[in-house]
Amino acid sequence: MGGTLKIPLSEANMEHVSVLKNDVEKLLELKKGEIVVDATLGLGGHAMMLLKNVGKTGKLIAFEQDERNLKEAKKRIKEFAKEVKNVFYISDNFRYLKKRITEIGIEKIDAILFDLGLSSPHIDDSNRGFSFLNDGPLDMRFDERNPLTAEIVVNEWKEEDLVKIFYEYGEEKYARKIAREICSHRKAEKFTSTLQLANFIEVTVCGGIGKRWKEKIHPATRVFQALRIAVNDELKALSDALDQAAEMLNIGGRIAVISYHSLEDRIVKQFFKELQQPQVTMEESIYRNHGDPIFEPITRKPIVPTDEEIEQNRRSRSAKLRVYKKVRELPQS
Repeated sequence: MGGTLKIPLSEANMEHVSVLKNDVEKLLELKKGEIVVDATLGLGGHAMMLLKNVGKTGKLIAFEQDERNLKEAKKRIKEFAKEVKNVFYISDNFRYLKKRITEIGIEKIDAILFDLGLSSPHIDDSNRGFSFLNDGPLDMRFDERNPLTAEIVVNEWKEEDLVKIFYEYGEEKYARKIAREICSHRKAEKFTSTLQLANFIEVTVCGGIGKRWKEKIHPATRVFQALRIAVNDELKALSDALDQAAEMLNIGGRIAVISYHSLEDRIVKQFFKELQQPQVTMEESIYRNHGDPIFEPITRKPIVPTDEEIEQNRRSRSAKLRVYKKVRELPQS
């Protein structure tokens, strides 16, 4: 199924704009000389702001698993802060946060930012397979060293596994129908491209290409989200990273997380809810402080982009920023 989807191309080829940058800067309250982690470097927009705030005596540790983004970000940051020497680039997933940071001799950090969204090149480059605005291979890997691609998931995973990820990761109400039709179709013809799959889902859900959609988003949107999350193991990676970040953060340090869909936001909310009201054993309850908060929220409600920011950067429209402050150490396990 070839062709081009009738989707507005206003989001294509947009310049990279860091989401909620001013709010992140204000709420992290960075000071000169501090150690800050940008867990999702992208093209370096947030990182340059973080560097400005920690100054020449501070340190920036930047994680980026996408080699292309990392190369571009290094260029930008070098031009922005030629005299800054204390920048450590780590080409890896942030789920290895503690291991990779301790490897460079750092045990504690003062702040960390997670911006969980796709960077502009992921969407604009059709060869990466994240978007169906234009045709491309079914890839969807952030880290191209990862052997698992969306094509493998779609063509080789069992029907029940597809149902599970479409429903849980995409919150797709037609998960079973779409998975069943994919498994039936792939017996005769493998899925290899983004438009082929997107058009197939549109036919499956709506009865044909160009039929009236019941929702504002394209019928394939949630399935593509689910495939991307599955390929990159995003939700488990986030949970792993939050655990390590909470442990490594100094008392008084802050964690900022920008999420873009309810699954990520739910993980963040639940993680910090448990650390605001930590459960204790009967034995621990007799000791003072065991049930006291380990983190406290800086943002009682998530910060969302203004209308002006959304107009400037349409990709920011679903962003939610939550910031938390560490107030005591985690209990020793």
